[in-house]
Amino acid sequence: MHGKSPANAAPVGNVSVFTSKLTPGGDICVGFTILTVVLLSVLGNGLVLVISYRRRKKIMGSELLCVNLALVDFLCCIFFYPLSIISSFSHAWLGYRATCVYYGLGCFTFGLCGMFTIAAISVIRYLKTCYSVVYAVWLEGASIRLVCGATWVIAAVWSCLPLFGWGEYVPEPYGLSCTIAWKKYHASVKDAVYVICSFACFTLVPVLLIILSQCQILFKVYKFSYVLSTRGIHTNLRTAERRLSVMFFCISLGFIIAWAPYTVVSFMSIFNKGSYQMAPEGFVFPALFAKSSHIYNPFIYFYFNKAFRQELRVLLRSLCLTGARNRVGVRSVMGNQVPHVIQIQLQEQSHIWRNNCQSQGNSNYAGSNHSHKRAVYPCWVSTVRVTPSSTNPVPARDFLPLSS
Repeated sequence: MHGKSPANAAPVGNVSVFTSKLTPGGDICVGFTILTVVLLSVLGNGLVLVISYRRRKKIMGSELLCVNLALVDFLCCIFFYPLSIISSFSHAWLGYRATCVYYGLGCFTFGLCGMFTIAAISVIRYLKTCYSVVYAVWLEGASIRLVCGATWVIAAVWSCLPLFGWGEYVPEPYGLSCTIAWKKYHASVKDAVYVICSFACFTLVPVLLIILSQCQILFKVYKFSYVLSTRGIHTNLRTAERRLSVMFFCISLGFIIAWAPYTVVSFMSIFNKGSYQMAPEGFVFPALFAKSSHIYNPFIYFYFNKAFRQELRVLLRSLCLTGARNRVGVRSVMGNQVPHVIQIQLQEQSHIWRNNCQSQGNSNYAGSNHSHKRAVYPCWVSTVRVTPSSTNPVPARDFLPLSS
């Protein structure tokens, strides 16, 4: 290969740095793992976004931050991880330099935004729990939306600095992902400042805020619950506040646990100046484990948030009713020593099927003038056998198609 490569310690312009350092079987396993993460994350976070939109007028401040976190996970899995999946099945990073910068910039931006969002959730919950009189009104509505916007702006600005010479986006050691060039800490003062600030200001400080805030919240809530229980006072507010605190604690703890191994490995690589190199598997497992943080948040929402569960049941019920076409009503008109007259009425299914079923008893007998005129479609109806000695019709077990 002739010509000069980009000015890197390890020439990123060289195609060899974009080839996979894993075995072909390992590449396929990585691809299927990321594919599973993408499918579960899109399904779970997609449901969270749909349900949040349906109940958008009832969303509180802390829930709005959870929606922001779900949006971060959803968009990251849609726009960036498919590139890593295709590269894993191709055993090399596709697109080389251009896609590497695109992937590294996007994933770093969304990673920082997710961390800032969780830190904001923790701090705001702490202020509202411990100093509710002062901050309860201020930390709602427009203030929360401003915090959500600030997380995106700060994350985007800091992630774009490598495009202007502060740091750089390079392939991971295993070749199937791209991230910040942590080893460029030794290259120049600008790169060293960017790497140290990325860890200190944009990783360590948010994590400390999350841990301290969540510990203070749990201590305050359980102390308050203990005082009420000793006095024999049980309120729904106490239970709801405790469940909400545990929910945000699980979200924060899960994020920290998922990203801790990858952060430690990246931090260790900064000060590695010698020829010793960690095996590619030592980087790929922490990276895959960090991606699992996109999956579990929706499960935490639905487990702890009763309103989300109720809205999900309503959504699923409406989808099932939309798929149903018609409903069949069968009535028997009894007479003295005459064969039973059977009337079959086809009723078109709709979202207001309960009201229709309630009014069906007054409108489905022969000769009724109050029947609703609805279109009749082909459907399935069960046959009914009626004998003179029986007062109740006995439905048969077979089903026959009925055409219009």
